[in-house]
Amino acid sequence: MKKLSIAKRTQLISCLVEGNSLRATARMTGVAVNTVMKFVVDVGRVCSVYQDKHFVNLPCKRLQCDEIWSFVGAKARNVSPAMKEKRWGDVWTWTAIDTETKLIPCWLVGERSAVAAAHFMNDLAARLSNRVQLTTDGLKAYIGAVYGAFGNDIDFAQLVKIYGDVPPDMARYSPAQCMGTKKTLMTGSPDYNHVSTSYVERANLSMRMGMRRFTRLTNGHSKKIENHEHACALHFMHYNFCRIHSTLRCTPAMAAGVTDKVWELADIADLLDVAERLAA
Repeated sequence: MKKLSIAKRTQLISCLVEGNSLRATARMTGVAVNTVMKFVVDVGRVCSVYQDKHFVNLPCKRLQCDEIWSFVGAKARNVSPAMKEKRWGDVWTWTAIDTETKLIPCWLVGERSAVAAAHFMNDLAARLSNRVQLTTDGLKAYIGAVYGAFGNDIDFAQLVKIYGDVPPDMARYSPAQCMGTKKTLMTGSPDYNHVSTSYVERANLSMRMGMRRFTRLTNGHSKKIENHEHACALHFMHYNFCRIHSTLRCTPAMAAGVTDKVWELADIADLLDVAERLAA
């Protein structure tokens, strides 16, 4: 079987992490679109395994969590029973970010439900080495999930945004006006000065800009939820290990002590070879 070179894999990663679709990446690199699709699966899988293995005993102090909407195959209102069997419909990506290092230690692609919240919070709790302050939005599913994962060993608060009515003459995708916010103490003694979701919401914007699948009006959306997961894994690998944060002057993974260097895209491409050697 013909194998892509490190240079070609690096080129593919460069296109994908900058928000290009599969077909655009194929046109830019001269690689067949089916090969690009398979590459996303392969590199996404090794990126997920690598981060899962190395994001442990993290010295995070303040975390923010949020969920970002996308869809697989079709939006929920257009999904037929047959499409539901293929797991098509609305999909939510749960993310957590450390406000000091800007590291995204874990994420989850799934439904916006209590079960998903519990799974996400248990995964997050297992990666931390100390007590943290956590801020989420007002989603009720977080309350039971945080208590189940952390018990009382956390300083937890929710930031609830208060929205006004949407005027009837506003555009279809215009958001309702935010009239204010309410900070609610849930557990422990969180510092109210740091009860915020600004960092995680900015990270959500980076996701929409960095992955074509997250664009709201596009035909580049995922057709399989597994491919959606692989694309997210590649995005977070690049964000955590390669992308220098402007305020940190280093990558989030360096700031968190996970690595001691700025990764090149070729280092991500080489993970495929490392995985093959370990499997041999």
